[in-house]
Amino acid sequence: MSKSAISPIRAENYPEWYQAVIKAADMAELSGVRGCMVIKPWGYAIWERVQNVLDGMIKATGHDNCYFPLFIPLSYFQKEATHVEGFAKEMAIVTHHRLINKNGELVPDPDSKLDEPLIVRPTSETIIGEAMARAVQSYRDLPLLWNQWANVVRWEMRTRMFLRTAEFLWQEGHTAHADEADARAETERMLEVYRALIEDYIAMPAIQGSKPESEKFAGAEDTLTLEVMMQDGRALQSCTSHYLGQNFAQAANIQFQGKSGSLELCHTTSWGLSTRVIGGLIMTHADDDGLVLPPKLAPQQVVIVPILRDETAREAVLNYCDKLATDIAAQTYAGEAVRVKVDKRDEESATKRWNWIKKGVPVILEVGPKDIEKDGVAVTRRDDVAGKKTFPARAEFIAGLPALLDEMQRGIYARALEMQKSRTRTDIKTWAEFETYFGKDTDGKFDEAPGFVRAPWSGDEAATEAKIKPLGVTIRCLPFDTNVPDHAAVPSGNCIITGGAAKYEAIFARAY
Repeated sequence: MSKSAISPIRAENYPEWYQAVIKAADMAELSGVRGCMVIKPWGYAIWERVQNVLDGMIKATGHDNCYFPLFIPLSYFQKEATHVEGFAKEMAIVTHHRLINKNGELVPDPDSKLDEPLIVRPTSETIIGEAMARAVQSYRDLPLLWNQWANVVRWEMRTRMFLRTAEFLWQEGHTAHADEADARAETERMLEVYRALIEDYIAMPAIQGSKPESEKFAGAEDTLTLEVMMQDGRALQSCTSHYLGQNFAQAANIQFQGKSGSLELCHTTSWGLSTRVIGGLIMTHADDDGLVLPPKLAPQQVVIVPILRDETAREAVLNYCDKLATDIAAQTYAGEAVRVKVDKRDEESATKRWNWIKKGVPVILEVGPKDIEKDGVAVTRRDDVAGKKTFPARAEFIAGLPALLDEMQRGIYARALEMQKSRTRTDIKTWAEFETYFGKDTDGKFDEAPGFVRAPWSGDEAATEAKIKPLGVTIRCLPFDTNVPDHAAVPSGNCIITGGAAKYEAIFARAY
């Protein structure tokens, strides 16, 4: 398979390659609104797969879906000072509700000024907190487990499709609990739900950990995260789960009558995952021929391309393809019927084949008169970088398809895990080595760019930020596998940044 479908290729210009993959796969395009995108059918079909899988997981843990307004009164934010400060620079504000024509231009009608400005939802803790205060009266009402699928607006200055847009799609869970232990258990439970989605379906190996104080969600007591390495060595925060303590409960007066009869404040949580995971999917798995989709996530797992050069054989070929699709759809993989499509568009078969390669479909079948004669198929596996075809018998292919999809799913994950492991440095012990590693000139070679550094850290955030910020580096998380959840001291030597005694092990990286 020629490595020229995407231009530029990764090694030439990684950011432009990313945009080219989105265009080649026909996933999304820029809209007429700065920083906002049109998600096209193939891109939205991938998001629908994320939704369907994650929504089932969320409901299986006892949460109910609901919906809250897009517009939130400014006064709701002002009740929680830390929260409003965290989002102040990203808020879009509505101040009028009507336009008038003034000298040929549409301008806000001065008489339509709102009594109170409305914020276009950047996140919903404040307005959902008000609803929780009405819904919770007694300890019997707890825990309150809500989730909503929605769009949000954050007025980003530098945008990139899927990764960071002014408007994006997501789900946000919000829960209220009687005590801290139950609320903290919720944040950990939902992080595991996200891990199952991100690792088991999207095939992105994730590092689980908690955020340092400077990286926590505005107003949260603790923020848990899953950090994923992209092919250029940068980190992507794929999701977050927050223990909010009683901060929002106090601001919104979310209280309940306990078993003793006394009034108590709830402990609340929030957690979310957005369309940026699709950006992560692209940057983790795509190659120089386009998108590569893990089978569990692919909207179509198998696409059949009829070869119709011979008009006299057209009907026979199409009939064979239809029967093949029926037999494939009767197979199951990961608890679902195999998703299969026959591409009957009036285009050259080679053009259609490349179309599906660029879209990342796991298995592409080509069927022509010669294949029918042999009762076989021509198979292209999207995870095969060489792109070679195989020619199994039809019955053999169908019987082995579930195992083939599973092999591909596991192989795509293993390839990403190997990348993460090979580009995570644990041998950097001094600030000089750290500075050299992140400051080195790679001449644009994305595969030689800095990856993750895993090293001892003192916990001194002010001193750390002063040294690593000029390098464009942040602490991505304090990983769970070496830092216990209560952040007890880890005997890991001296801090790589300050040289002082280390309290934690940290993941350092550049990030999206």
